[in-house]
Amino acid sequence: MKMLSYSFVVSLTLTAVAFANPTVNSPASGAYVGSPFTLSASSATCSSQPVAAMAYSIDSGSDVVTVNSQVLDAQVSSATGAHILHVKAWGNQGAGCVTDVSIDVTVGTSGGNPIVSTPSAGATVSSPFPLSASAIYCSSQPVGAMAYSIDNGANLVTVNAQSLDAQVSATAGTHTLHVKSWGDHGAGCATSIAVNVASVIPAGGNPAVSSPANGSTVSAPFTLAANSTTCSSQPVGAMAYSIDGGSDVVTVNSQALNTQVSAGAGAHTLHVKSWGNKGAGCSADVAVTVATSGSGGAAISISSPLNGATVNSSFTLSAAASTCSSQPVGAMAYSIDSGADIVTVNAQSLDAQVVAGAGTHTLHVKSWGTHGAGCLANVAVAVAGTVSTQTGPYIPSNAISVSNIQTMSNWQFNNDSASGGSTSGSLNLVSSPAYSGTTLQTVTDYSNAGGGLYHVTFGDDTVSQNFVYDVWVYLANTTNTLANLEMDMNQVIANGQTVIYGFQCDGYTKTWDYTMNAGTPSKPKDAWIHSNQTCDTRTWSQNKWHHIQIAYSRTSSGAVTYQSVYLDGVESPINATVPSAFALGWGPTLLANLQVDGSGSGGQITVDVDNMTIYRW
Repeated sequence: MKMLSYSFVVSLTLTAVAFANPTVNSPASGAYVGSPFTLSASSATCSSQPVAAMAYSIDSGSDVVTVNSQVLDAQVSSATGAHILHVKAWGNQGAGCVTDVSIDVTVGTSGGNPIVSTPSAGATVSSPFPLSASAIYCSSQPVGAMAYSIDNGANLVTVNAQSLDAQVSATAGTHTLHVKSWGDHGAGCATSIAVNVASVIPAGGNPAVSSPANGSTVSAPFTLAANSTTCSSQPVGAMAYSIDGGSDVVTVNSQALNTQVSAGAGAHTLHVKSWGNKGAGCSADVAVTVATSGSGGAAISISSPLNGATVNSSFTLSAAASTCSSQPVGAMAYSIDSGADIVTVNAQSLDAQVVAGAGTHTLHVKSWGTHGAGCLANVAVAVAGTVSTQTGPYIPSNAISVSNIQTMSNWQFNNDSASGGSTSGSLNLVSSPAYSGTTLQTVTDYSNAGGGLYHVTFGDDTVSQNFVYDVWVYLANTTNTLANLEMDMNQVIANGQTVIYGFQCDGYTKTWDYTMNAGTPSKPKDAWIHSNQTCDTRTWSQNKWHHIQIAYSRTSSGAVTYQSVYLDGVESPINATVPSAFALGWGPTLLANLQVDGSGSGGQITVDVDNMTIYRW
């Protein structure tokens, strides 16, 4: 979890403290965290005495002590704001040692999920009902956008906002309200609550729609202009519209609605709605026929794929949008058919690898203006090939593969000094246990949660943009010793920068993690991002082979899309695009890493590697 290559040190670890003070693996000093947050620390000795007990406290609060232990793993609750976390250890003869970590507890639960102030979880409401939520940080990133959806419906996004206030419409019955936020570097967080819609408020005093006219034929996007001053004798406080059976798009605290509406070609019913300040609901329905669809007004430009194109099941999407309804674009997204949006926050361009099954699909490319306008472009694509019965990521028949990488003679070992601990490692080719016949056996001795990095160069290629890291690993009694299993790849691309594809199973947070450059290529700041997919090697079967396949791709500028990871044939979709180019001054190379991070004060980790293949195209 600490180091991505043998010459690039991650800057997220704590500086070693004198007097053998405790090593704090999580949280990092200066981190933004939710409450509760995970504390993970260890201490083997204190003033040359074996550690007999550990504790923590917040600010000047009381100690919480784990007796007769050299490892401290706990969930810590704290009020929002800046705090000092004191992590303490005592030797068996009374010596005391302490490490202080500064943290900032943000709003939200662990991981920075949005706070929903109304409705409360399990509430019984009428439709429409008010939603009020806020989020400042998501995975330690300042929030740049928020959205909500009902059940499996589409997202409604408020761009460049850390608060969300809306009127939500839903049919009578039990529903799940999903409130979402995105950090300014692509992290995603969500809070889901159950609500019971007891009744739907009937209409009355319908809005006046000046455009489009009922029964008219329009192009997409088209202008909607409507107003409503009263609804059932109540002053109107909000207006919205929806298409057919879709979700509402809400303009809060307004008696006028003027926006651009996108819809596919064909006949539709436009529902224009208003709500009184005491909850009354009114609506007007307008029949329209959309003659054409697309970006309209050059709102969204899609350079790849072309409309009607035949593509592989992993294809490149390249799109851009500078304005939407005269508003500067603040966010873009895409979805496939009726699937959920994947949002790149604070961006006017979208470059991603899209994965879809064989058959015909509609690719929806979307943008949102900085004041809430929404624009849409639809592209029809046909994905060639047949549906595979094999489990695993898509690999085209013309992909370049380098196989049996575990048998190469140029493997090297380095201690990851950034881990704060120490390691020594050995590499040997063995015949047992073996999956293919020849296995690379790594044996890592560690202390103080140290990390050992094994790495190998296997060629160079500045052109390929799609990769699958495919490996079989055998864990030999690692339940109590292996914290993180990290599998990375580095590629120097045509502009001389190094793209780091960092990926790991994180035993501290029990998630699949990926890396990004939170700085710039010339001033990089490497950061680990926790996905919403679970992973913990402690739950993997021991003394058994496990198959790991990681699929990712990049753009020409070094933005990486982590697509999916497969563990023993079971897919965990990641679907995250982040910047990951570093100006390291390397020559052309392809480099593969395998890193093992220890858990606790010390031990030995044996991990066997077989059938290691990296595909590229």
